[in-house]
Amino acid sequence: MMMLKRYGWMVGLILIFLFVFAQGQEENPVATPVKGLEVETGLNDEIDEPKEMKVDLKGEVVKPGVYVVKAGMRVDDVISMAGGMTGSADVTSINLAQLLQDEMVILVLPIGESAPTSASSASVFLPINQATKEEIEGLSGIGPSKAQAIVDYREEHGPFSSKEELLNISGIGEKTLEGMEDEIRIP
Repeated sequence: MMMLKRYGWMVGLILIFLFVFAQGQEENPVATPVKGLEVETGLNDEIDEPKEMKVDLKGEVVKPGVYVVKAGMRVDDVISMAGGMTGSADVTSINLAQLLQDEMVILVLPIGESAPTSASSASVFLPINQATKEEIEGLSGIGPSKAQAIVDYREEHGPFSSKEELLNISGIGEKTLEGMEDEIRIP
């Protein structure tokens, strides 16, 4: 009996500790796998492959044509795929570092020839996602303020995905879009 009095408080403390510990385990149960039940963790999800795109390479390259490329590739990459430029290619006529976009037309001009300026030239349009403010000002119905608004919108929202997206810009309505849609290319 004397021993129970002497060590009883210790036994009580141990019992209280075990009780509190057991309560904590119930609040944070350990996940145990259940046979036949799969849990999605996101760890085994497939990594998205780069998007495939097609670009049209024309002009002074060894093998002009339509090439399948991956997102993140540049003009220089597709020209390499085509065997490089011919000896008469004007390397200053294109931006080799430009990122490729789906349905893009790349025209490598011969030395001494300039790009066609009229919108009626076959398959040569102003690439609105890469055009400078000054180039945009050359479009029908577009002045300096609308050109700046297009550049600002593009910088804020990213590249245009359709011609109709230009209608989101203040000052550009259906009539303005109709006047320039045959002069621009997206992408």
